[in-house]
Amino acid sequence: MTGMRFSRTIPILAAVFLPFTVSLGHAQDPPQESSSKPATPPDDMKPKSTGKKKKDTATQNAPDQPAWDPLRAEKDLEVGQYYMKKGDLDAAIDRFQDATTAKPGYAIPFRYLAEAQEKKGLKKQAIKSYQRYLDLYPHAEDGDKVRKKIDKLYKEVEKDKRQ
Repeated sequence: MTGMRFSRTIPILAAVFLPFTVSLGHAQDPPQESSSKPATPPDDMKPKSTGKKKKDTATQNAPDQPAWDPLRAEKDLEVGQYYMKKGDLDAAIDRFQDATTAKPGYAIPFRYLAEAQEKKGLKKQAIKSYQRYLDLYPHAEDGDKVRKKIDKLYKEVEKDKRQ
């Protein structure tokens, strides 16, 4: 009976202690020195420069991209609307722009941004913001109203160009 128990125990002990004995073999290796500079590849491994700059790549732009923060976007909308009621259009525009970066695919901040820009007289920017709103939310309930505003702003911009 004890022999049978012992034969079952050995595979269990081996499974438990084997990883430790394998990792001890690497404990003798000298630690690698870390440096603040990345290792440079040999010349034949470096990419060849063609004189053209690369277009848009995710690894280059990743640090510049805004962090997705829908709660901040909602708060920015709330505060931006407060500033609109108060009459501080610059502060409202800042908050609405921040909301568009915190949640880029969210259409509502673009509509409020366009309204603030229109009130401030930034007609070309308002057209772009209204258009972005419609691009993100093509079946908006107020879509016809927004399209009329865009047409009106276009006419005003053309009129201003002629004068």
